[in-house]
Amino acid sequence: MKKDEPPLDFPDTLEGFEYAFNEKGQLRHIKTGEPFVFNYREDLHRWNQKRYEALGEIITKYVYELLEKDCNLKKISIPVDATESEPKSFIFMSEDALTNPQKLMVLIHGSGVVRAGQWARRLIINEDLDSGTQIPFIKRAMDEGYGVIVLNPNENYIEVEKPKIHVPSSSDSSDEPAEKRERKDKVSKETKKRRDFYEKYRNPQREKEMMQLYIRENGSPEEHAVYVWDHFIAQSAAENVFFVAHSYGGLAFVELNCCNWVSSSEPLDTSVESMLPDCPRVSAELFPGPLLVVDSSL
Repeated sequence: MKKDEPPLDFPDTLEGFEYAFNEKGQLRHIKTGEPFVFNYREDLHRWNQKRYEALGEIITKYVYELLEKDCNLKKISIPVDATESEPKSFIFMSEDALTNPQKLMVLIHGSGVVRAGQWARRLIINEDLDSGTQIPFIKRAMDEGYGVIVLNPNENYIEVEKPKIHVPSSSDSSDEPAEKRERKDKVSKETKKRRDFYEKYRNPQREKEMMQLYIRENGSPEEHAVYVWDHFIAQSAAENVFFVAHSYGGLAFVELNCCNWVSSSEPLDTSVESMLPDCPRVSAELFPGPLLVVDSSL
């Protein structure tokens, strides 16, 4: 770690970064018109990465705004019965998501840093909004009469600063002999010195130590998918529900009580063992190929 690393103090707006999205949805520098440059400072990869992450957080909020303003989606807080003080997440829904009698489209992104409305942060930054967000899918679905629900499976916890734990000094034990207390204090000081040295190396700018508070019933992408199914999708009036899932979003989708009919000599619907940790498999007798469905009666 270089000792002359600049402070990890970055702007909290696109304008502060001197970037903006142009009419084609491309991220460009407002003065030079150039695309985003990752290696803003040479030989400072960690600092450049932190800068990139800070910009990514701004873009996440920007996409949320587009979902509400450009796509006319509503932001819905979950859990639906959350208290004021507990951690919360949210999804986005069209006005008719639960009342459309014909068809509902559900979008689920993959793993990583992406959040609701995104497919890939890298594509948003380096290509354009149409390439990296779900917005083209949402707009076309709504144009063709679908209700829409946008899941947010990576929003599983909130981060808060770790409380500082006070460790009583060994000198507080007044019953111990003075010589023993001095020896303990010396060891304690040496231990603290080593710990501070390690912490300075590991965390040179003394970034805040954070802890994660998980969101009830939404602590993983799989939990989130099941929760949204139970509380929203299963309550919708739509006769047909369509899923668009990318990458790990497909695995989260499998948690929705899917059933895979596979070729087997066993009688129809007999449970079939699998070496893979996917959804339950049952026999399709001699059906020539696998068939994956979702039980819409749930």
